[in-house]
Amino acid sequence: MNNKQRKMLTRIIIAIVMTIALQFFELTGWLRLSLYLVVYLIIGYDILKKAWKGILNGRVFDENFLMVVATIGAFALAIYEKSGDYLEAIAVMLFYQIGEFFQSYAVGKSRKDIAALMDIRPDYANIEKDGKLEKVDPDEVEIGDIIVVKPGEKVPIDGVVVSGSSTLNTSALTGESLPKEVSKGDEVISGCLNETGLLKIRTTKDFSESTVSKILEMVEDSSTRKAKSENFISRFARVYTPAVCYGALALALLPPLFMVIFMGSPLSFSTFETWIYRALVFLVISCPCALVISIPLTFFAGIGGASREGILLKGGNILEALTKVKTVVFDKTGTLTKGVFEVNACHDGDDHDLTKEREKLLEYAAIAESVSSHPIASAIRNAFGKEIDNNRLKDIKELSGKGIIAVIDGKEIAVGNDKLMQQQGIQPCRCHLPGTIVHVSVNGNYAGHIVLGDIVKEDAQQAISELKAGEIEKTVMLTGDARKVAENIAASLGVDEIYSELLPGDKVKHIERLIKASPKDAKVAYAGDGINDAPVLGRADLGIAMGMIGSDAAIEAADIVLMDDNPRKIAKAIRISKKCMRIVWENIIMAIGIKGICLVLSIFGIVNMWLAIFADVGVMILAVLNAIRAMYVRKI
Repeated sequence: MNNKQRKMLTRIIIAIVMTIALQFFELTGWLRLSLYLVVYLIIGYDILKKAWKGILNGRVFDENFLMVVATIGAFALAIYEKSGDYLEAIAVMLFYQIGEFFQSYAVGKSRKDIAALMDIRPDYANIEKDGKLEKVDPDEVEIGDIIVVKPGEKVPIDGVVVSGSSTLNTSALTGESLPKEVSKGDEVISGCLNETGLLKIRTTKDFSESTVSKILEMVEDSSTRKAKSENFISRFARVYTPAVCYGALALALLPPLFMVIFMGSPLSFSTFETWIYRALVFLVISCPCALVISIPLTFFAGIGGASREGILLKGGNILEALTKVKTVVFDKTGTLTKGVFEVNACHDGDDHDLTKEREKLLEYAAIAESVSSHPIASAIRNAFGKEIDNNRLKDIKELSGKGIIAVIDGKEIAVGNDKLMQQQGIQPCRCHLPGTIVHVSVNGNYAGHIVLGDIVKEDAQQAISELKAGEIEKTVMLTGDARKVAENIAASLGVDEIYSELLPGDKVKHIERLIKASPKDAKVAYAGDGINDAPVLGRADLGIAMGMIGSDAAIEAADIVLMDDNPRKIAKAIRISKKCMRIVWENIIMAIGIKGICLVLSIFGIVNMWLAIFADVGVMILAVLNAIRAMYVRKI
């Protein structure tokens, strides 16, 4: 509870105690009125202040104005009737403030949960100078600097371990408690907690571009991207509030004027008294707090709850759009598979195993791929296993979606897929083994091919099953790999459609076709990780990036980021969104339903001020309590 909430709670308690105490004293006249006014000012001075500021700024019709008019009107009626019953006016303001306190507490709790996520931001980085560790601001660390992370400290900046081994707790980023073992050569991302050993890390990014900074930026920006439901409620309140004010004025004036003109009633305040009271009740009931507060709170709570589970949503509009997803399209490498390739075989032009020539084939391929960060290139370099002399490499030309052509030791080496070989006028060999095939040619002559296998993620099959169980109508896989490889993986996972041997531009065309073929309200989501996926992520109705291994471009282009790269989180994100939207509609129906009934009954004098308080404050408290359910998503 923050200081503002404590002050509000103190005022509420003082007002309640004073109100109860006043019931035990037989006070009359101006003394009684003065004491009740003191209670009223204690509990409602801030509402009076906000209403006055609203009038001065031209924003007259809001919930503060409604409360002030209703309560001052109740005081005026009690003074006119000389009843001394000022309790209704106090009760309206008191219960309204209790509702505001609940709303403030709920928002505060939601912000606290997100603040726990925000706590991943490191305060310092350790730099070794003259044999001593010096704490510096992470912003001062440059790319390539060596930082030291001691046990119990957060990793401040993305980088690669250059010495040491340890266990990292990634739960703040991924929502998963399973620790991650890292040692020399492993990539680490900022925000993880170092649990056991001392690590020396060479930074690969500036602090502002590191994972932790990107996460905070996305979560902080999420509130600016409102869902249609939120925008509708805001527009609704702007029209609704002045409408009910004029409605209350009409209720106070038109019926008694009708009685005076057509029924012969005397033109006196007593003729208007009953209808003024009903108009005040009407005003209290009509306050739109339940909708204006609970709907944005539901989206805010849902985004916060998803963040704790390692699912970052870039706005309430994304949460709402997720409920309409009917087709989920996957990139293969790094999304459904680990993106960790291993060389399984090397074959010659007759598809026979190479023996003596195997090392030469790997050597040419490894040198040519030495400039690439693609997982296939890394696997080839690892299989070669020797230090690469880049001085032997000249005239590198990378052909997107095809491969690399380079000059090595004066020879033209082409390393890539079937399309690259055909472009070179070479007929590639058809391999009998399933896997990713990388062909190699030397001076225009076919030298052989390398067979690589990618490992399917343990959760990939279950991810597809959960999506289909969750009303997803179609799953599709797009890949640049050979059709034989794609078919094997798709069959093992249960993917409905596959499209293979695609260039990045081809993937965009397939996404556009799927969007065009979808029903009007249905959305197409695309999940990918690599830099080549950025155009597709941006073109899909919803882009989902694998945050832990995904490229910066992919994460920037995506609407949703999965921090642990687990494809099962896609189904969970959809379930979270459906829970949030269900809560939104529950609150809309409850608020409008109860208020609508009470408004009609108030016109006929069936609802008094006490029931009006429930219709306003009671419904608001119920809606707020219902909204904070959106935070609790762990068991979804």
